[in-house]
Amino acid sequence: MTIYEAMTARHSVRSYEDRPIEGSLIAALREEIDLCNQEGGLSIQLITGDKDIFKGLMAHYGGFRNVSNYIALVGPAGGQAEETLGYYGERIALRAQQLGLNTCWVAATYKKNRCRAAVGAGQALVCVLALGYGASQGVPHRSKPLEALCRAEGDMPEWFRKGMAAAMLAPTAMNKQDFLITLEGEQAKFEVGSGRYGHIDLGIVRYHFELGAGRL
Repeated sequence: MTIYEAMTARHSVRSYEDRPIEGSLIAALREEIDLCNQEGGLSIQLITGDKDIFKGLMAHYGGFRNVSNYIALVGPAGGQAEETLGYYGERIALRAQQLGLNTCWVAATYKKNRCRAAVGAGQALVCVLALGYGASQGVPHRSKPLEALCRAEGDMPEWFRKGMAAAMLAPTAMNKQDFLITLEGEQAKFEVGSGRYGHIDLGIVRYHFELGAGRL
């Protein structure tokens, strides 16, 4: 599966099979996580065999079942860390999809205080990615029309159109797609609304756009 095929195939999955992830897949994911941490100055961690943080009413309300593996998105507190974690977190999610695994971005419906990830001084746990063999492959999210998500005067260049097609596949908080991408000369300008998770969404959307536009 190519990275572009992974963008199309990846959907949010909340219910998982109760079985451990194969060791070779764990190794491949950790290799990708190490690269992302080095490039982004982050402390993203893969946690396996931990059912504690997805127990209780919050997880039940979120529809999560049999989640015992997750990726903890940890980075410097404040600044642009949320956008950076969104960017590299989605890169890892797409790599997981290529490996035959499923994921779901989770910002609130888990027990943050029970997370086993190491969070150092000056760092913050921003959110997690539920991970595992999905009970299903999930379903595509509904998307707003292209013209509601971008602005481009005159003819839209092919690279920008391809970037937008990829950005429209990006997961966002509550599937609101509260972003706008504007073409300014040969550059794309990204904006998000004032929602609580807007900066995470911005990083996710930007990664998709750059992949689709051939900027990576």
